[in-house]
Formats: sequence, C-alpha cells, structure tokens
Amino acid sequence: MFLVRPAKLDDLDLLLKLARTVHFVNLPPDKDVIAGKILRSRKSFNGEYDDDERQRLYMFCLEDTQTGNLIGSSMIVCCVSWPGHPHTYLKVRRREFYSEDLQGGQVHLTLEFDTDESGPSELGGLILAPGYRGHPEKLGKTLSMIRFHFIGLHPERFSERLLAEMMGRITPDSRNLLWDYLGRRFINLSYKEADLFCQRSKEFMTSLFPPGEMYASLLPPEARNLIGKVGDETRPARAMLEKQGFRYEGDIDPFDGGPYLEALRDEIPLVRATGSYPLAGTGDGFDRVGILSSHGEGGFRAVRSEFRIDGDAINLPSQSIDLLALGSGDSVGVTPL
Repeated sequence: MFLVRPAKLDDLDLLLKLARTVHFVNLPPDKDVIAGKILRSRKSFNGEYDDDERQRLYMFCLEDTQTGNLIGSSMIVCCVSWPGHPHTYLKVRRREFYSEDLQGGQVHLTLEFDTDESGPSELGGLILAPGYRGHPEKLGKTLSMIRFHFIGLHPERFSERLLAEMMGRITPDSRNLLWDYLGRRFINLSYKEADLFCQRSKEFMTSLFPPGEMYASLLPPEARNLIGKVGDETRPARAMLEKQGFRYEGDIDPFDGGPYLEALRDEIPLVRATGSYPLAGTGDGFDRVGILSSHGEGGFRAVRSEFRIDGDAINLPSQSIDLLALGSGDSVGVTPL
C-alpha cells in the first residue's frame, strides 16, 4: 500500500531529486529552500504556528510501504500574501478596437503586472516519481486529493479563497519564451535565476516591472501563445482541479505564463464531503473508496482505501487500520472519492 505522511528532514535528498524531475515555482530544486519548507511544515503539523497563519505550510509525502521509498509530494501554503508581502501576477485582458471608416477592428490581449495582499491559500508542489505515474491506484490523484481532505478537516486554517498555480510550458533546456521576450526585458535575470530569487523576495518584481498595460500583440507568436497555457505534464492536474470547481480568472504567472486557477474553499465538492467517524472495526463488504486519515500520537497519516459506513461509525480493512495506527473508537477522517 501507499501511505501519505508529513515531510521530514530525512526526506530532503529524495525531495530534491523529485524536484529536479519537474519545475515548480513553489518547490524549486534548491536544498536550502526545500529544507526550509520541511521545517515550516513540521512546525505547522505540530501546532507551533497556530497563531501565525503567515508561516503555516503543510507538505505531504507519499511513501511506498513495501519499499519505504518516498515517491511523491504535494503541499498547501496557508497564506501566500499579506501587506508588504504581495502575491504577484499578470492580469490578462481583452481589448476591442473598432474603426467606423474601415468598418472593421481588432481584438488585443493586454498584460498588466499586479499584486494581491489579501492572503489566499495556495495548492502546489505536486510531484510523483516518473516510475509511479499511471499506477492503477491513481497515486497522482491521491497526492492531489489529500490537500482537499486536510482542508476539509481543518477549514479554519485556510483562506476562503484558494489558488492553484499551473506550470506553463518550459523548453527542454529549462527556459521559458514568455520570460525571455517579456520579463527579461525589465529584469536582467534568466528564467531560472529570477524564479529562484523569488523564493527569497518579490521586491525586485514590484520595483522593476513597469506599470500599465502591455500589448501581447507586440510579442513574437511563440511567446504570445504561452499566455494562460500549461505544459503537457500539467494537463491532468488542471483537469482534476477544474472538476473540483477551480476556474481560470485571467491571472497568469509572470515567469512562465501558466494560469492561476481559483476556487472558494467552501464550494469545493471534496472539501464539503469530508467528515470524521469513529472506528468500529474491520470486516468485509466494503462498498466505497476514499481518502482516510488519522492524527494520533504517530502524527498525521492517510491512505487511499476501501471503507464502509455503518450507522455513525466506519469499518476499514485491517491493513488500513494498521497503517493508520488506529484503535477501536479512534476518529477517522473520511473523504469519499
């Protein structure tokens, strides 16, 4: 089976290796950055940041229990912005122009650098080792859904508005043409340099990007065509989020042009469906499948498993009970899939 648990410092080298298989703004292949996120996650799970939502971050790891190997991760950042620490993006708009004399016109896309300090929560960092993609147990889906499961169990820890950054298209040599033709005209850093520096500070973005609308029609087609588009590997993640009510509202990442998807926390079906039941025991005749979790002395643990609801209690397979370290009467978090 496969167990979802919080990230720990022993996972650092494997998480760094996983981060090098894809490109994520919020999980770059940088050992110090990843170590910092693991420490924040550990303190968040331990309740050390209960009075400081700005620091709370939850990093989940997926472990193959047969081998003990870490094979994937995902993450929730509770608060991505606040006054003086903005979330940055490009707002995409359509502008229509019409000439009476010519009896014709044009439609142009414009891009405008903007910031948001309202403090939305953000989903990110979903990585699955290449050898486990397409697995019959839908491991990528488990890594994605564990975030909604956790939000459903603890909605008060998260903003009413959730963001999900979708990775744009990157060239084989880790470049992005939208950044090359737009961002780099104002910030003299390579795509990778700017992306990594953004982990430490966004002041350079707010200081160097020009104010006002920029016409995308002035960009080469190969750069213009990246606006709001995702890479091939990101399409399944986007489709999964859209099934949960996430929508593109015209905001894109300033670095790669990938879209930001948005949803309201309390309108997400999986969040609404999440609840808790006391454990009755094991048995047979399991008729449902879902994300199941415990949060006892061993910390947060979750699995994708069959289950059956009997009245006000839940029955699980013995293997799931063992992995979740549950005893009779213990509370089980449940998100039906």
